[in-house]
Amino acid sequence: MAEQAASPVAIASERLDQLYAQAKGTFWDYLGCETITAEPGHVVLKLDAEPHHLNVIGIVHGGVLSSLLDNAMGLATMLARPDEHTVTSNLNVNFVAPLHTGEIRVTAEIVHETRRSITCTGRVTDADGKLGSLALATFRVI
Repeated sequence: MAEQAASPVAIASERLDQLYAQAKGTFWDYLGCETITAEPGHVVLKLDAEPHHLNVIGIVHGGVLSSLLDNAMGLATMLARPDEHTVTSNLNVNFVAPLHTGEIRVTAEIVHETRRSITCTGRVTDADGKLGSLALATFRVI
């Protein structure tokens, strides 16, 4: 009897477990991300923004938002290419409205793929769905 190939969902789930294990003690862990949805090409992360995530004028620091976007889009690419490595080669972030403490959601999805690169979009919103940031990123497959 022939062996049945693992489903893309099973492969993604296994890859996600590996990535979480590797992320222990890294910047991902330090930032405080929580995964809501993670599947190849589509990821939703959550962060409960606290005072240490803010800048001196009391809004979520742009570096935190950029990191969240990079993490979400990077995770989407890693799940889409579980047997390859991807690295960010370009990240453009537009900060359109200030965000404050409380729940922040980051949604990322792949919009284009070739053999050697992946392009993603990302959005950061607050708990009420107010848009805070938009991003476009390219990841190189290595």
